[in-house]
Amino acid sequence: MSLPRHATFTPIGEIVAQQVLPRLRHAQKLPLRISCIGIASYDDSGDVGSFDRTLVIGQCPSPEEAMMVASRRVAHDDILSDARAALRFRPRVMVIQDSDLGLVLAGEVRAGIVLWQQPVASDAEARRVVTEASRLRGMAFTATGRGDASSARDLRYRASLLEARLVDPFWRETADELLRLPEAA
Repeated sequence: MSLPRHATFTPIGEIVAQQVLPRLRHAQKLPLRISCIGIASYDDSGDVGSFDRTLVIGQCPSPEEAMMVASRRVAHDDILSDARAALRFRPRVMVIQDSDLGLVLAGEVRAGIVLWQQPVASDAEARRVVTEASRLRGMAFTATGRGDASSARDLRYRASLLEARLVDPFWRETADELLRLPEAA
């Protein structure tokens, strides 16, 4: 009686291809960078003295931890460091990127929570999102040209929310799984 070869041993090539290489690719993209896109100003003058700003919040070794850190910082209104105490900042979008600046996950900041955006499901959907975001950015450019800074900022914000769905293909499955967890809801 002889046993089939595959029933007792897994070829080393299969182990490398299915287990080792994916982990190495994943490790190369770490650590993850957390940043926040928002509106900054030096006083309470509203839209007149305000400007768009991106602040780097920190780094994390995993998407799960990055989501928790981002959510905690937003919930505690802890976006700015003490060195920039004179600056007022209103967070609008939290962004998690890998070391290659590929988008891992992004979400809208609203009422002290992060509403993580569902990643696109396909390249075709990504193309549609890029087309619509480009259209909105074009409208923002036109609004800026006619001196309507408030409309331009709102259009850029809407475009950013669409672009928040443009998760790097490497991370799409991970992001989708993270958003299925009860804690992300």
